[in-house]
Amino acid sequence: MPPITFALILLNVLIYVMSAFTGPDIIRTFALWPPGSGGALHIWQLVTYSFLHGSLLHLGFNMLAIWMFGSALERIWSDLRYLLTYLMSVVVAAMTQIVISGYFLHSASPVIGASGGVFGLLLAYALYFPNNAIGLIFLPFVRIPARTFVIGYGLLELFLGVTNTAAGVAHFAHLGGLFGGWLAVQYFRGRGLFGSWVRRR
Repeated sequence: MPPITFALILLNVLIYVMSAFTGPDIIRTFALWPPGSGGALHIWQLVTYSFLHGSLLHLGFNMLAIWMFGSALERIWSDLRYLLTYLMSVVVAAMTQIVISGYFLHSASPVIGASGGVFGLLLAYALYFPNNAIGLIFLPFVRIPARTFVIGYGLLELFLGVTNTAAGVAHFAHLGGLFGGWLAVQYFRGRGLFGSWVRRR
């Protein structure tokens, strides 16, 4: 397993274990609290929320995705590029959740989980490996090209977020993670809003 991917997974697992001993204090301090939710919003929460998980299943799915998509990207990128892409996805996901769910939908629930970073890696994976097949756990015989999978998943998240379906899931953070991953890829390719001074790999 590449070193940054291993470090991210290990850190998430260690913090999950630690949270079993701290109780609600760790959520109160390090989860992402939308404005008006009753919790205090601090700048560090834009990153720290992504290392907290509510259950072993939540943790397991996110770590599996980091391993699946992150490992492939880390092998073709530098360690710094990979880490910055992940962190940008996490931060943009948090900001999207704050703006849309906090100010417009008045969500009162704290946000936790690495899904923002995972969705950013998923978007980057689809851009670099568009024809690689992705299997579905609940439909093991179905294989979908990565590009098609990301488009479909993004549209599903948008629908679920707009209709407020599957309450308790931060759909707009997922969409923000996709956008953060795209921004990072554009930056390192030297395209779009970020100019052309950074050479593409």
